[in-house]
Amino acid sequence: MVTVRTEMDKNRYIQILNTPHLIQQEEITELKKVIDEFPYFQSARSLYLKALNNQKSFKYNNELKTTAAYTTDRTVLFNFITSTIFTEETSTKEATLHQQIAEEIQQEEPQEVLDIKEELSLGKPLSFTQNESHSFNQWLQLSVKKPIIRTSEKPKTEDKISIIEKFIQNSPKISRVKKGAISEVKVHKNEQPTLLMTETLAKVYLEQKKYGNAIKAYEILSLKYPEKSGFFADQIKRIQILQNSK
Repeated sequence: MVTVRTEMDKNRYIQILNTPHLIQQEEITELKKVIDEFPYFQSARSLYLKALNNQKSFKYNNELKTTAAYTTDRTVLFNFITSTIFTEETSTKEATLHQQIAEEIQQEEPQEVLDIKEELSLGKPLSFTQNESHSFNQWLQLSVKKPIIRTSEKPKTEDKISIIEKFIQNSPKISRVKKGAISEVKVHKNEQPTLLMTETLAKVYLEQKKYGNAIKAYEILSLKYPEKSGFFADQIKRIQILQNSK
């Protein structure tokens, strides 16, 4: 059992554990200190995540990945962030939230790009529902691929010969096809998971800066929900502006 040894005392911690939707700014700072000292303290991480969600903080999305890394069962985490308790909002004024986000980001970008990001809700907490486990798993996937390290040394002539000889000895033989036999070639269709496509998944691609995937996602959604095709078309135009601004 973890003992809270920071400025936050035990009784106060139990109090905010019972009322997570009432976490104040001062308590957020103290919770951060707690999880820095005890990275595997699950309830503290959950409270900190809830607090960031309450504030609509741009730090939430990355913190969600960090919390998942320290969580043994991600199903429990998914059930928590999609629960009514977690999604319950505080009475904080929207104007204060926008001002706080603007102060946190502190990015030197053209006003047009900032406006586009605001319209696309970039940096704001991703909101998953109970039937969006696929989108949740996509968000947690690492997008960084390890580079292939190629050696500049060329194999020696003797090594080449031995490789060729080994191949000749062990190579599989192709059996003759009988006359009249019908061979069936299976072609795997490259189908888009239209049933799994949601607006949240499109936002996941946006947050990961996979703009091509995001555009494709909105194109699928436009076909899936024709009544919202105008909105999705506007989203695609905004994403294209972001692509061109890189």
